[in-house]
Amino acid sequence: MTLSPEEAAGAIASVRQEIAKAMVGQHALVDQVLASFLAGGHVLLEGVPGLGKTLLVKSLAAAFSGSFQRIQFTPDLMPADVMGHSFFDARQQIFTTRRGPVFANLVLADEINRAPAKTQAALLEAMQERQVTIEGETHQLPDPFMVLATQNPVEQEGTYPLPEAQLDRFLMKVLIDYPAEAEELAMVRQVTSPGTLGDSLATDSVRSVLTPQQLHQVRLACSAVLVEEPVAAYAVSLVRATRSHPSLSSGAGPRGGIALVRAARAYALLAGRDFTTPDDVKDAVLPVLRHRVGRTAEAEIEGRSCDSLLKQLLEQVPAPR
Repeated sequence: MTLSPEEAAGAIASVRQEIAKAMVGQHALVDQVLASFLAGGHVLLEGVPGLGKTLLVKSLAAAFSGSFQRIQFTPDLMPADVMGHSFFDARQQIFTTRRGPVFANLVLADEINRAPAKTQAALLEAMQERQVTIEGETHQLPDPFMVLATQNPVEQEGTYPLPEAQLDRFLMKVLIDYPAEAEELAMVRQVTSPGTLGDSLATDSVRSVLTPQQLHQVRLACSAVLVEEPVAAYAVSLVRATRSHPSLSSGAGPRGGIALVRAARAYALLAGRDFTTPDDVKDAVLPVLRHRVGRTAEAEIEGRSCDSLLKQLLEQVPAPR
Protein backbone atom coordinates (compact mmCIF):
# COMPACT_ATOMS: atom_id res chain seq x y z
CA MET A 1 0.00 0.00 0.00
CA THR A 2 1.40 3.38 -1.06
CA LEU A 3 0.97 6.19 1.44
CA SER A 4 -0.01 9.69 0.39
CA PRO A 5 2.27 12.54 1.53
CA GLU A 6 -0.39 13.58 4.05
CA GLU A 7 -0.59 10.07 5.52
CA ALA A 8 3.20 9.77 5.64
CA ALA A 9 3.53 13.18 7.29
CA GLY A 10 0.89 12.21 9.86
CA ALA A 11 2.71 8.96 10.62
CA ILE A 12 6.05 10.66 11.19
CA ALA A 13 4.32 13.36 13.27
CA SER A 14 3.05 10.63 15.59
CA VAL A 15 6.62 9.34 15.94
CA ARG A 16 7.79 12.85 16.81
CA GLN A 17 5.05 13.11 19.47
CA GLU A 18 6.14 9.85 21.07
CA ILE A 19 9.79 10.95 21.14
CA ALA A 20 8.72 14.18 22.86
CA LYS A 21 7.34 12.12 25.77
CA ALA A 22 10.89 11.14 26.71
CA MET A 23 12.97 13.86 25.05
CA VAL A 24 12.61 17.32 26.59
CA GLY A 25 13.18 20.07 24.02
CA GLN A 26 15.96 19.72 21.40
CA HIS A 27 13.37 20.06 18.61
CA ALA A 28 15.94 20.94 15.93
CA LEU A 29 17.99 17.86 16.84
CA VAL A 30 14.92 15.59 16.66
CA ASP A 31 13.88 17.01 13.25
CA GLN A 32 17.37 16.59 11.80
CA VAL A 33 17.61 12.98 12.96
CA LEU A 34 14.10 12.22 11.66
CA ALA A 35 14.93 13.86 8.33
CA SER A 36 18.04 11.75 7.97
CA PHE A 37 16.09 8.63 8.96
CA LEU A 38 13.40 9.34 6.36
CA ALA A 39 16.05 9.90 3.69
CA GLY A 40 17.72 6.59 4.53
CA GLY A 41 20.91 8.25 5.76
CA HIS A 42 23.22 8.08 8.76
CA VAL A 43 23.94 10.83 11.29
CA LEU A 44 27.14 12.00 12.96
CA LEU A 45 26.36 13.72 16.28
CA GLU A 46 28.84 16.03 17.95
CA GLY A 47 28.34 17.54 21.38
CA VAL A 48 29.28 17.27 25.02
CA PRO A 49 28.05 14.23 27.01
CA GLY A 50 24.66 14.28 28.70
CA LEU A 51 22.59 16.03 26.02
CA GLY A 52 20.25 13.11 25.31
CA LYS A 53 21.82 11.37 22.32
CA THR A 54 21.23 7.84 23.64
CA LEU A 55 17.76 8.77 24.86
CA LEU A 56 16.80 10.07 21.41
CA VAL A 57 17.92 6.91 19.63
CA LYS A 58 16.19 4.61 22.13
CA SER A 59 13.00 6.67 21.89
CA LEU A 60 13.03 6.53 18.09
CA ALA A 61 13.51 2.75 18.17
CA ALA A 62 10.67 2.34 20.66
CA ALA A 63 8.33 4.44 18.51
CA PHE A 64 8.47 1.97 15.61
CA SER A 65 9.18 -1.31 17.45
CA GLY A 66 12.74 -1.32 16.15
CA SER A 67 15.81 -2.99 17.62
CA PHE A 68 18.52 -0.85 19.21
CA GLN A 69 22.17 -1.51 19.97
CA ARG A 70 24.80 0.74 21.51
CA ILE A 71 28.49 0.19 20.77
CA GLN A 72 31.06 1.95 22.95
CA PHE A 73 34.06 2.61 20.73
CA THR A 74 37.41 2.29 22.52
CA PRO A 75 41.05 2.18 21.35
CA ASP A 76 41.13 -1.61 21.70
CA LEU A 77 37.83 -2.30 19.89
CA MET A 78 38.29 -4.73 16.99
CA PRO A 79 36.19 -4.96 13.78
CA ALA A 80 34.90 -8.40 14.84
CA ASP A 81 33.52 -6.81 18.03
CA VAL A 82 31.27 -4.67 15.81
CA MET A 83 30.41 -6.96 12.91
CA GLY A 84 30.56 -10.40 14.48
CA HIS A 85 32.73 -13.46 13.85
CA SER A 86 32.70 -17.18 13.14
CA PHE A 87 33.74 -19.74 15.71
CA PHE A 88 33.91 -23.49 15.93
CA ASP A 89 31.14 -25.03 18.01
CA ALA A 90 32.87 -28.05 19.57
CA ARG A 91 29.58 -29.53 20.78
CA GLN A 92 27.95 -29.60 17.34
CA GLN A 93 31.25 -29.87 15.43
CA ILE A 94 30.34 -27.01 13.06
CA PHE A 95 31.37 -23.42 12.45
CA THR A 96 28.79 -20.94 13.71
CA THR A 97 28.45 -17.23 13.00
CA ARG A 98 27.89 -14.93 15.95
CA ARG A 99 26.37 -11.68 14.75
CA GLY A 100 27.69 -8.46 16.22
CA PRO A 101 25.76 -5.48 17.59
CA VAL A 102 25.64 -3.86 14.14
CA PHE A 103 22.69 -6.16 13.35
CA ALA A 104 20.01 -3.78 14.62
CA ASN A 105 17.64 -1.20 13.15
CA LEU A 106 19.31 1.65 15.02
CA VAL A 107 22.98 1.45 16.00
CA LEU A 108 24.46 4.08 18.30
CA ALA A 109 28.22 4.17 17.73
CA ASP A 110 29.33 6.06 20.83
CA GLU A 111 32.59 8.06 20.63
CA ILE A 112 33.39 6.59 17.24
CA ASN A 113 36.61 8.58 16.89
CA ARG A 114 38.16 6.89 19.94
CA ALA A 115 38.59 3.67 17.93
CA PRO A 116 41.47 3.17 15.47
CA ALA A 117 40.95 3.60 11.73
CA LYS A 118 40.67 -0.14 11.09
CA THR A 119 37.63 -0.45 13.33
CA GLN A 120 36.10 2.78 12.04
CA ALA A 121 36.45 1.45 8.49
CA ALA A 122 34.65 -1.74 9.49
CA LEU A 123 31.43 0.27 9.51
CA LEU A 124 31.87 1.43 5.91
CA GLU A 125 30.38 -1.64 4.24
CA ALA A 126 27.50 -1.75 6.70
CA MET A 127 26.67 1.95 6.23
CA GLN A 128 26.99 1.97 2.46
CA GLU A 129 25.91 -1.51 1.39
CA ARG A 130 23.53 -2.41 4.24
CA GLN A 131 25.35 -5.71 4.55
CA VAL A 132 28.21 -7.31 6.46
CA THR A 133 30.72 -9.90 5.28
CA ILE A 134 31.91 -12.41 7.89
CA GLU A 135 34.44 -15.04 6.82
CA GLY A 136 33.49 -14.53 3.17
CA GLU A 137 29.75 -14.89 3.80
CA THR A 138 27.46 -11.91 3.20
CA HIS A 139 24.74 -11.11 5.73
CA GLN A 140 22.01 -8.54 5.05
CA LEU A 141 21.32 -5.98 7.76
CA PRO A 142 17.76 -5.35 8.97
CA ASP A 143 15.53 -2.80 7.27
CA PRO A 144 15.40 -0.01 8.28
CA PHE A 145 19.05 0.39 9.25
CA MET A 146 20.64 3.57 10.54
CA VAL A 147 23.92 4.41 12.25
CA LEU A 148 24.01 7.35 14.64
CA ALA A 149 27.60 7.99 15.63
CA THR A 150 28.71 10.37 18.35
CA GLN A 151 32.03 12.13 18.06
CA ASN A 152 34.23 13.90 20.55
CA PRO A 153 35.79 17.19 19.49
CA VAL A 154 38.94 16.34 17.54
CA GLU A 155 41.05 18.45 19.88
CA GLN A 156 40.46 15.99 22.73
CA GLU A 157 43.27 13.60 23.64
CA GLY A 158 42.96 10.01 22.45
CA THR A 159 40.86 10.68 19.36
CA TYR A 160 41.43 9.47 15.82
CA PRO A 161 40.07 11.76 13.07
CA LEU A 162 37.46 10.03 10.92
CA PRO A 163 38.64 9.31 7.36
CA GLU A 164 37.08 11.54 4.70
CA ALA A 165 35.60 8.49 2.98
CA GLN A 166 33.70 7.58 6.15
CA LEU A 167 32.65 11.15 6.89
CA ASP A 168 31.09 11.28 3.43
CA ARG A 169 28.94 8.27 4.30
CA PHE A 170 27.06 10.31 6.89
CA LEU A 171 24.12 12.18 5.40
CA MET A 172 24.26 14.77 8.19
CA LYS A 173 26.58 16.03 10.86
CA VAL A 174 24.48 17.48 13.68
CA LEU A 175 25.95 19.77 16.31
CA ILE A 176 24.11 19.42 19.63
CA ASP A 177 23.93 22.51 21.80
CA TYR A 178 22.89 22.92 25.42
CA PRO A 179 19.11 23.07 25.98
CA ALA A 180 17.30 26.31 26.68
CA GLU A 181 16.89 27.26 30.34
CA ALA A 182 13.18 26.38 30.43
CA GLU A 183 13.87 23.00 28.80
CA GLU A 184 16.70 22.26 31.21
CA LEU A 185 14.47 23.10 34.17
CA ALA A 186 11.72 20.84 32.82
CA MET A 187 14.29 18.06 32.42
CA VAL A 188 15.51 18.45 36.00
CA ARG A 189 11.95 18.45 37.36
CA GLN A 190 11.05 15.35 35.34
CA VAL A 191 14.10 13.33 36.42
CA THR A 192 13.82 14.34 40.10
CA SER A 193 10.05 13.89 40.41
CA PRO A 194 8.86 11.76 43.36
CA GLY A 195 9.32 8.05 42.83
CA THR A 196 11.87 8.46 40.03
CA LEU A 197 15.13 6.58 40.51
CA GLY A 198 18.38 7.23 38.67
CA ASP A 199 19.66 10.35 36.98
CA SER A 200 18.33 10.03 33.42
CA LEU A 201 15.09 10.19 31.50
CA ALA A 202 13.37 6.92 30.57
CA THR A 203 11.60 5.70 27.43
CA ASP A 204 8.89 3.75 29.27
CA SER A 205 6.21 6.21 28.19
CA VAL A 206 7.06 5.93 24.48
CA ARG A 207 4.48 3.84 22.61
CA SER A 208 5.07 2.00 19.36
CA VAL A 209 2.99 3.81 16.73
CA LEU A 210 4.53 2.26 13.59
CA THR A 211 5.88 -1.10 12.54
CA PRO A 212 9.12 -1.39 10.55
CA GLN A 213 6.98 -2.30 7.51
CA GLN A 214 4.85 0.83 7.90
CA LEU A 215 7.97 2.90 8.37
CA HIS A 216 9.29 1.50 5.08
CA GLN A 217 6.16 2.85 3.37
CA VAL A 218 6.74 6.26 4.95
CA ARG A 219 10.29 6.31 3.60
CA LEU A 220 9.01 5.34 0.15
CA ALA A 221 6.62 8.30 0.31
CA CYS A 222 9.58 10.51 1.18
CA SER A 223 11.50 9.29 -1.87
CA ALA A 224 8.49 10.24 -4.03
CA VAL A 225 8.43 13.90 -2.90
CA LEU A 226 8.66 16.11 -5.99
CA VAL A 227 11.94 17.94 -6.63
CA GLU A 228 11.54 20.36 -9.53
CA GLU A 229 14.47 21.19 -11.79
CA PRO A 230 15.13 24.71 -10.36
CA VAL A 231 15.35 23.31 -6.80
CA ALA A 232 17.73 20.52 -7.84
CA ALA A 233 19.83 23.05 -9.80
CA TYR A 234 19.96 25.29 -6.71
CA ALA A 235 21.31 22.42 -4.61
CA VAL A 236 23.98 21.67 -7.21
CA SER A 237 24.92 25.37 -7.42
CA LEU A 238 25.46 25.52 -3.67
CA VAL A 239 27.66 22.43 -3.73
CA ARG A 240 29.71 23.70 -6.67
CA ALA A 241 30.15 27.06 -4.93
CA THR A 242 31.95 25.32 -2.05
CA ARG A 243 34.71 24.30 -4.48
CA SER A 244 35.59 27.88 -5.45
CA HIS A 245 35.20 29.65 -2.09
CA PRO A 246 38.53 31.31 -1.20
CA SER A 247 38.31 30.26 2.47
CA LEU A 248 37.54 26.59 1.76
CA SER A 249 40.48 24.34 0.95
CA SER A 250 38.21 21.49 -0.18
CA GLY A 251 34.64 21.58 -1.40
CA ALA A 252 31.85 19.03 -1.34
CA GLY A 253 31.78 16.29 -3.97
CA PRO A 254 28.82 15.16 -6.09
CA ARG A 255 27.53 13.08 -3.17
CA GLY A 256 26.96 16.40 -1.37
CA GLY A 257 24.39 17.50 -3.96
CA ILE A 258 22.63 14.14 -3.80
CA ALA A 259 22.53 14.37 0.01
CA LEU A 260 21.13 17.92 -0.15
CA VAL A 261 18.23 16.83 -2.35
CA ARG A 262 17.54 13.73 -0.22
CA ALA A 263 17.47 15.83 2.96
CA ALA A 264 15.32 18.53 1.32
CA ARG A 265 12.69 15.92 0.42
CA ALA A 266 12.66 14.73 4.03
CA TYR A 267 12.23 18.28 5.35
CA ALA A 268 9.34 18.79 2.91
CA LEU A 269 7.62 15.63 4.16
CA LEU A 270 8.14 16.67 7.79
CA ALA A 271 6.32 19.89 6.87
CA GLY A 272 3.47 17.89 5.30
CA ARG A 273 4.26 18.78 1.67
CA ASP A 274 4.68 16.58 -1.41
CA PHE A 275 7.07 19.03 -3.09
CA THR A 276 10.35 20.66 -2.11
CA THR A 277 11.14 24.36 -1.97
CA PRO A 278 14.43 26.29 -1.95
CA ASP A 279 13.90 26.80 1.81
CA ASP A 280 14.07 23.02 2.31
CA VAL A 281 17.47 23.05 0.63
CA LYS A 282 18.60 25.99 2.78
CA ASP A 283 17.53 24.18 5.96
CA ALA A 284 19.64 21.18 4.93
CA VAL A 285 22.82 23.02 3.91
CA LEU A 286 24.56 23.21 7.31
CA PRO A 287 23.98 19.65 8.57
CA VAL A 288 24.58 18.13 5.14
CA LEU A 289 27.67 20.07 4.04
CA ARG A 290 29.56 21.08 7.22
CA HIS A 291 31.48 17.78 7.31
CA ARG A 292 32.08 17.68 3.55
CA VAL A 293 34.12 20.88 3.31
CA GLY A 294 37.50 21.88 4.70
CA ARG A 295 38.78 25.31 5.77
CA THR A 296 42.01 26.90 4.65
CA ALA A 297 44.74 27.49 7.24
CA GLU A 298 44.00 31.22 7.13
CA ALA A 299 40.31 30.64 7.88
CA GLU A 300 41.20 28.40 10.83
CA ILE A 301 43.60 31.00 12.24
CA GLU A 302 40.92 33.67 11.90
CA GLY A 303 38.48 31.40 13.77
CA ARG A 304 36.00 31.18 10.91
CA SER A 305 33.89 28.04 11.20
CA CYS A 306 32.60 25.94 8.33
CA ASP A 307 29.07 26.97 9.33
CA SER A 308 29.85 30.69 8.97
CA LEU A 309 31.40 30.09 5.53
CA LEU A 310 28.40 28.04 4.39
CA LYS A 311 26.03 30.77 5.59
CA GLN A 312 28.07 33.19 3.50
CA LEU A 313 27.54 30.96 0.47
CA LEU A 314 23.80 30.92 1.11
CA GLU A 315 23.81 34.71 0.84
CA GLN A 316 25.87 34.68 -2.34
CA VAL A 317 24.15 31.94 -4.36
CA PRO A 318 20.76 33.19 -5.64
CA ALA A 319 17.78 30.96 -4.84
CA PRO A 320 15.10 30.29 -7.46
CA ARG A 321 11.85 32.17 -7.04
